[in-house]
Amino acid sequence: MCLSSVNSSCSSSCLSTTTSVTEEFNLNEMMEENPSSEDLLVAKNSMPEDDPNGNTLHDAREIRWGPQHAGAKLLASQYTKEKRIQEIISIILCVILMIYNFVFICLYFDMRNCYLFIPAALLGILTADLASGIVHWAADTWGSVDMPFIGRNFLRPFREHHIDPTSITRHDFIETNGDNFAVTVPYLIYMAYKFTYWNDNDLRRLYNFEVYMFLLAIFVSMTNQFHKWSHTYFGLPSHIVFLQRYHIILPRKHHRLHHVVPHDTYFCITTGWLNWPLEKLRFWPWLESIVEKYTGAKPRSDDFAWAQKTEKIHCY
Repeated sequence: MCLSSVNSSCSSSCLSTTTSVTEEFNLNEMMEENPSSEDLLVAKNSMPEDDPNGNTLHDAREIRWGPQHAGAKLLASQYTKEKRIQEIISIILCVILMIYNFVFICLYFDMRNCYLFIPAALLGILTADLASGIVHWAADTWGSVDMPFIGRNFLRPFREHHIDPTSITRHDFIETNGDNFAVTVPYLIYMAYKFTYWNDNDLRRLYNFEVYMFLLAIFVSMTNQFHKWSHTYFGLPSHIVFLQRYHIILPRKHHRLHHVVPHDTYFCITTGWLNWPLEKLRFWPWLESIVEKYTGAKPRSDDFAWAQKTEKIHCY
């Protein structure tokens, strides 16, 4: 029965592909003409995260997103015990170093410089937002899960996230934040070394910079937690919803634009403040054109390959 339906299924597949391409073109055209049509584009080309179970009630060969997607299940299974240990160690080290450095920041605090705290905080947020965008863009766009060490340990979560965006809401604090905490550890160690061994004059001279770096470390550490909350549509504390509503941290609706296929926009995920200006500057396409020109690599090829994985259905 399956063999006799191969030709018809191939024909219908080609027809549906042509139709979907036409629909996507029309949706993009509508979005350009009418910005309010963004909601339509998001609804058509991204997973309905406020009703994730709606993505599992399909034939296994038709699943586009969600935890039952073949690629998502395979990627989720590659989260290892060793990776878990690395994340736990990173979080413990980061928290200890932050407490240690915070004590010295308080000891060297001078009221005459308190007016610099707000600029330092804003600069830290903007730097973290830009850094999150660059790392997110690089991991989404280039490389492969098959790459030694980096692939399975650091690129794998990015691939899983695109085909099962709500997977992050099922991750605990350690799995969600372990890698971000790890990124801050080297500089926090250096900062602790300076506070321990440098003389008072040098420390006071560099104090404002260290405050900026300390705040940057906090924002970098919390970036993926903000990201997780942007995918959480149920049970968020009211103060988190307040921060999202007024775009102090990454809002849910704002981040949904990144999850419109092919995931080539709105990469900044700390606050998302820089997404709009970077899009206006066409910053990401410009970077991609440079990388593609000099390496020949195709952007998002590995991401696309994982999205195309389907269950092997055996017919008798």
